Amino acid sequence: MSTARPTSSQPKTAQSARTHAVRVLRHVWIPLKDGTRLAARVWLPADARGPVPAVLEYIPYRKNDGTAPRDVTLHGQFAQAGYASVRVDCRGSGDSDGVMLDEYHQTELDDALEVLAWIEQQDWADGQVAIIGKSWGGFNGLQIAALQPPQLSCIVTVCSTDDRYADDVHYAGGSLLASEMLPWAATMLAYNARPGDPAVLGDSWRQEWLDRLDKTVPYAEEWISHQRRDAYWEHGSVCEDYSAIQVPVYAVGGWLDPYRGAIFRLMENLDQAKAPTKALIGPWAHTYPHQAEPGPAMDFQGECVRWFDHWMHGADNGIMDEPRLRAWMPQSAPFGSDRETREGRWIAEPSWPAPGVEARRIPLTGMGGHEGSALLRSPLAIGAPSGDFLKFGDIPGQYGDQAADDGRSHTFTGPVLAETVEILGAPEVTLRVTSDRPQAQLAVRLCEVFPDGSSKLATTGLLNLTHRDGHAEPQPLEPGRAYDVTVPLFAIGHAFGAGNRIRVSVSASLWPWAWPSPERVTVELDAAHGELTLPVRPPRPAEDEALRPFAPPRGGPPHSIEMSGIPGDRTVTYDLETGEQTIATTPADGTMVDHADGLTRTGSDLNRFRLTEGDPLSAVVECERDEAISRADWVTRVHTRSRMTADESDFLVVNTLTAYEGQGAAERQVFARTWTFSVPRDQV
Repeated sequence: MSTARPTSSQPKTAQSARTHAVRVLRHVWIPLKDGTRLAARVWLPADARGPVPAVLEYIPYRKNDGTAPRDVTLHGQFAQAGYASVRVDCRGSGDSDGVMLDEYHQTELDDALEVLAWIEQQDWADGQVAIIGKSWGGFNGLQIAALQPPQLSCIVTVCSTDDRYADDVHYAGGSLLASEMLPWAATMLAYNARPGDPAVLGDSWRQEWLDRLDKTVPYAEEWISHQRRDAYWEHGSVCEDYSAIQVPVYAVGGWLDPYRGAIFRLMENLDQAKAPTKALIGPWAHTYPHQAEPGPAMDFQGECVRWFDHWMHGADNGIMDEPRLRAWMPQSAPFGSDRETREGRWIAEPSWPAPGVEARRIPLTGMGGHEGSALLRSPLAIGAPSGDFLKFGDIPGQYGDQAADDGRSHTFTGPVLAETVEILGAPEVTLRVTSDRPQAQLAVRLCEVFPDGSSKLATTGLLNLTHRDGHAEPQPLEPGRAYDVTVPLFAIGHAFGAGNRIRVSVSASLWPWAWPSPERVTVELDAAHGELTLPVRPPRPAEDEALRPFAPPRGGPPHSIEMSGIPGDRTVTYDLETGEQTIATTPADGTMVDHADGLTRTGSDLNRFRLTEGDPLSAVVECERDEAISRADWVTRVHTRSRMTADESDFLVVNTLTAYEGQGAAERQVFARTWTFSVPRDQV
């Protein structure tokens, strides 16, 4: 077959121009060369005239009971548009054979190449494949593209990154992410421990489950063992060689998602590599845009179909003639008024860096600073109002009013704005700092202060000061020596409203985002040498109004999935007698029922972050996961507990996994294991 990429100068008729009936192959085996079988679900346009292009999503989140409620909103609509849509569970997940050893393991990428070759050989496939994925699937979509498989025509990567060390949920600015490192490892431990489905595996399901339980490994040990950017993190980081990606890339994200900065880097660097790119950034958190929280949501499936039509059908639909970057510019709104919907407008830029965005440098001395110095003896408990680092859109995980934390930080607050200032891109703050300890870190929050004193978080940045010159070779600080450092903040689109003020808040802690330094530290700021750099974009209302609007989310084909949600919760308590703060979060979850076969899944998560004021070695992260999967008389449950602490020299982690079969009085334990390990601290 030909692998030539159609262009808009070669228009063809796309099958997606009509709505197709959909046929679902609920379970399909994909055989691999080593004898492993991967489990897939396939949505097909039932009345397609001949073979069609395919769309692949390749993730470990269990097609039957994990992402099933989301999958039907995506893959069914691609099939309606004339594409074969294939959802595959990675090796060791769901019904697939084997064990999942780590994120983005080389085996995962090798398997992906075999999956693409298998799709090419199916009688319903014409040999062209697009990859779509959010988070894990967005990561491996980029990684697979860099391997240049001949079947791959284009990708859509959502909420992903090009740099696994600097821009994921393990480390940020060289600081260990206490709020994400162990909780994410705990989640994957519970995912990997669940059984396959007897309706698929037959009588072998129990032995295969026990084998998987016996070989399952907690990921946290590997992640904590690599506290600097080394070869472990370089693997799967496409920033190591952007030129390896030669297919068109549509990069998508949201302003409340921590991966959003990768979109700008992909645009800039893939341009240099001559790979066609487009980018879309909405007001959303870590979600697909058609299920966006906060809103407004959009017809993301329709936008994907336009992308697929252009690159796999050669449709002359104009998608590459439009501005290459579309971004949501939220309007200035008082704190708390836009948690569910962020009012604003779509803006556009022809490229990145954008010609209309200027770097405006503002001396901190002009923001209420002074010529002397300021001492940061930050309370350890600063940070609870920053919300979750990885936000999924639920209100408990969003940020709170920053005023209290501003009061316990050193702040630089500008004058009242005479007119609105809109920014688009990554701000940064430069500071001259002196530490009294060899290890210290900075947290910088950029806020919008309203006349009533409320402080609304725009964006944040972390920097472990031992990583001031890079993440590969951290160096301890020389106490008493002054250093000039730059703290990059997460990219953002934000409007600071007229009548409000811009504030920079600096602290030496941000819990539970950053794991505390091993000793109490005092950091001295030389305010006379500080500077805020804002990427200012002058409004262009006439151009914005002329942009093609996005349609609202579309309805898909009927399906058998029912989801009853359990809202998330977040509580912060402080013991005035002991000085202990506890943050407890229960992420939103719920119960899924597939009425086609009665499969039911119920999950619950709990994370606790505790520390005692004044004692950085008191920090504790505890996670519990409980996952039950059942159908009629078949009932299973896995329960995990994970705990992470640290002393001056080492991190200590304990993981416990217990698995059960049956329910009520008949429930019996079938497996239990505890893993305990310690890892030396490496300038963290």
